[in-house]
Amino acid sequence: MKKYALPIVLSLLVCLFIYVFYRTEKTLVNKIVMALVSPDTYYRLKYFVTSALPLNDWLVFSLPGGLWVFCITITSGVFYVKVGERRLSLSFLPILLAVFMELSQLFGITNGRFDWMDIVFSGMFWVLALIRIRNEPKMRLLWPFNFESAICATTYSIVYLAHVCY
Repeated sequence: MKKYALPIVLSLLVCLFIYVFYRTEKTLVNKIVMALVSPDTYYRLKYFVTSALPLNDWLVFSLPGGLWVFCITITSGVFYVKVGERRLSLSFLPILLAVFMELSQLFGITNGRFDWMDIVFSGMFWVLALIRIRNEPKMRLLWPFNFESAICATTYSIVYLAHVCY
C-alpha cells in the first residue's frame, strides 16, 4: 500500500484545499483552520483564492467525495473480514458508504443536499481505485493491527473533518 501513498496524499490535499477555500466555514476543518490562523486571516485568504481561482460547482461539491472514495477504496480494498468461513472484501464498503451518505441526505437523516453527481463521482473514482489495486494481495483487517490498518482507519476518519458544525 505504500506505493499508493502519493496518490492518496495528493487526493486528500486537493480535498483539503477545496474544503478550506470553497466550502462553508462551518465545517470542522475550517473551524480548525480559523483557530490556527484567526478568522480574519482565513476570510482574507479564502477571498483571495476564490477570486484568483474560481471553480465550477461540481468540482467544489462532488470532486472531494469522489477523491475520498478513491482513497478509502485503495486503503481498504486490500483487506477482507472473515465471517464464518467466508472472506468478504472491503473493496465494496467505500461505494456503499458513499451511496448511504447520499441517501441519508436525501431522507434528511444527515446534513447536506442529495446530489446524483456525488454518486457519479464516487462511482468513477471507486472503479479507478479498484483498477489500481486489482492485483494487490489481500490481508485480514486488524489481524494483526499494522501500518496499513492504521492508514485505512485514518482515511475513513478524515471524512469527519467535512462535518458541518452549527
